[in-house]
Amino acid sequence: MKEIVLTGKKHGMLVLVLTVLLLIASIPAVAIGGTMMDDGKAIGGVIFAVGLILMCFGWIPLLGLRVLKPQEALVLTLFGKYVGTIKGDGFFAVNPFCSSVNPAANTELNQSGDVKKTESPLVALGKQAASSEGKKISLKIMTLNNNRQKINDCLGNPVEIGIAVTWRITDTAKAVFNVDNYKEYLSLQCDTALRNIVRIYPYDVAPGIDTTGDGLADDGSLRGSSEIVAGRIRDEIQSRVETAGIEIVEARITYLAYATEIAAVMLQRQQASAIIDARKMIVDGAVGMVEMALERLAENGTVQLDEERKAAMVSNLLVVLCGNRDAQPVVNSGSLY
Repeated sequence: MKEIVLTGKKHGMLVLVLTVLLLIASIPAVAIGGTMMDDGKAIGGVIFAVGLILMCFGWIPLLGLRVLKPQEALVLTLFGKYVGTIKGDGFFAVNPFCSSVNPAANTELNQSGDVKKTESPLVALGKQAASSEGKKISLKIMTLNNNRQKINDCLGNPVEIGIAVTWRITDTAKAVFNVDNYKEYLSLQCDTALRNIVRIYPYDVAPGIDTTGDGLADDGSLRGSSEIVAGRIRDEIQSRVETAGIEIVEARITYLAYATEIAAVMLQRQQASAIIDARKMIVDGAVGMVEMALERLAENGTVQLDEERKAAMVSNLLVVLCGNRDAQPVVNSGSLY
C-alpha cells in the first residue's frame, strides 16, 4: 500500500459559505415557488422543486468538511477503497461520502498522545464530521514507555529492564492498512526486540562472552554498554516496524536491575568483588611499603637484620598495614635478640 497525499482540498471555508447561502436561499425559493404555483405560473413549480431539493439535501456537502491541526492527518476511504490522505493544518473540503479510518483511535498505551479525544466543534455539521475527530492520525514524535520486562541475560540471570521508544508515523497508508493496529503492533515488536537483544548481553562484564558476534570475547554488558545496547534495540525495532510505516527515532533504557529473587545474592556478589579488589590494592601498597622500608634500612645502615629478623619484621608490617583495625603496639624493653 502506497500513501497518496491529496492536495488542493483546502476549500473548506468556501464550501461552508456557499452551502449556508444555498440553504438560506432555499427558504425564499420554496415560498416564492409556492406563491407562483398558486398563481398558475409553470415556472413556480420549478423554483419550488429546486428550493425543496436544496432544503432537503443542501446540507450534505457539510459532511465533507474537515479541520486539521499541525502534524495531523486523515486517511480517507470511499466505499471501502483507499482514496488518499490529507495532511497539514487547515480547513479541508473532501467528498462527503468519504469516511476516515484509524484502527488505533481507541487504543491507549503507556505513551504520549493517548488521551481522551474531545468532540469536534463541527459536531453540529453532522455525525460524520464529529466522528472524524477521533480518527485523526498524529504525525508528531511520540514516546512509548512499555512495561518493565523480566528477561534472562546471556548468563541466565533474570533481569528487569524497561525502555522508552520515541517514534512517529511516516506513511499513513502503511500504518492503517498493512497492520491491524499500529500502536499494538509497535508495542509488541518493542517487547520482542528487547528480548532478542538483552539475551545477548550479560548484566555486568563477564569473561568469555561474545556480544558482537565476531567470535571474540569482549567487555560488552547491559550496565556498561547501555548506549550500544540501546542502538541495537532501536535498529531491531526499526527493521520490524518498517512495514507499518513507522520510524523509530530513538530507544533508551529507562530501568535496569536484577530481578527481585536474585537481587540480594547479586548484591552480595558485587560487595564481595569490591572487597577483594580493595584487599588487592591494600596488599600491593603494603608490600611496596615493606620493600621500601627494608631498602631504606639497608642503605642507611641503621640496623643489620638477618633473614629471620627480616621475616619477622615483614610479618609485623604486613599485619599492621593490612589489618582492619588500628594496631596496638607492644613495647619491647629488652634486647632485639
